[in-house]
Amino acid sequence: MDIQLKKGILDVCVLHAIEKGETYGYKIISDLQGIIEISESTLYPILKRLESGGYVTTRTAEHSGRLRRYYKITTLGLKKLADGKNDMLEINTIYKKIFGWRN
Repeated sequence: MDIQLKKGILDVCVLHAIEKGETYGYKIISDLQGIIEISESTLYPILKRLESGGYVTTRTAEHSGRLRRYYKITTLGLKKLADGKNDMLEINTIYKKIFGWRN
């Protein structure tokens, strides 16, 4: 798969997992299991990029004696997610037209 296309898909999937409510890395991976394969080494750079872009905010809290970073989607992140969903629908329509796929 094209790396840029996959990057966009992963961003949308991660934002979708965070949209449900404040969450942390391992939970995001668990929530996406069965939808798309994502490892910790892939997830954390995505989260860092989303945070730098203002799409998510973070806070750190202690959990079971360890610090855990929690992620929350921002208004800008919700817009990026909506735009990403629209992009995926458009791509799906294009594929259906090109390859004659049916639902």
